[in-house]
Amino acid sequence: MRRLPDWLIYGLVVAVLVGASLSRRENADPAPPPDDAEDDGALLGPVTPFDPSVTVMAPDIPFQPSAGTAFSIARSGRWVTARHVVEGCPRPAIVVAPDRAVAADVRLASRADIALLLTDGGPPAVPVVVGPTLREGQRGFHPGYPQGKPGEVASRLLGRETLKVRGRNAHDEPVLAWAEVGRTKGLGGTLAGLSGGPVLDRQGRVVGVTIAESPRRGRIYTTAPDTFGPAIRGVQSPDEPVNGRRIDTDNYGKVANDLRRDLQVAQVVCLSAKA
Repeated sequence: MRRLPDWLIYGLVVAVLVGASLSRRENADPAPPPDDAEDDGALLGPVTPFDPSVTVMAPDIPFQPSAGTAFSIARSGRWVTARHVVEGCPRPAIVVAPDRAVAADVRLASRADIALLLTDGGPPAVPVVVGPTLREGQRGFHPGYPQGKPGEVASRLLGRETLKVRGRNAHDEPVLAWAEVGRTKGLGGTLAGLSGGPVLDRQGRVVGVTIAESPRRGRIYTTAPDTFGPAIRGVQSPDEPVNGRRIDTDNYGKVANDLRRDLQVAQVVCLSAKA
């Protein structure tokens, strides 16, 4: 009978002993983070002169009727939309049913692409947080009416930028840049019409207003807290809701549909002066 070499026998004994020792050691390795984790992103800092910039050309022509999105921030009939959606419109209105719209008065923010619409009463407010703690990489959800139809987009926060508007009403405005990561099935092309809609965090709270897109870069731009908070200061009453419905990438389409159904997110149109 062939005898095994001593070195092989000693190696097997050592392997058994090491294996027994490791099997008794406590396993304290951390579990891998979930794919949807966002709390590890860096905190978004304040506005600085070194923020990247993007230039948008505003057409130097008279107002052209357009459609956008608005959302309720007070049951008393207070809505927010993008300034460029309604600026110059003789009779902006909130669409409340097919072929039916309610005319609204307008208050334009002086230093941001934000407008306040006033109607006689309205639906429950979408919860708003005016001083959010934002982190790079966190998710955003944009419900509204892209291309004049119900739709929504999911995004990830990239950071701060400066929007340089040139042409009519030229100005510089701090904004947040988001990378588009998903949208309504079948929705292709431009997101025009989504302007004025809210960007919601995962707690269903408004953290800004959608105001522009860069299709080639796959980016969406929203107002920054620095301009959004001051533009709506004093408009909401203390009894408005502070918490919303939790949103994720599986249910954001349904949440958006519910917000539109309840008119918390609605379409904005420009009526003719004679309508």
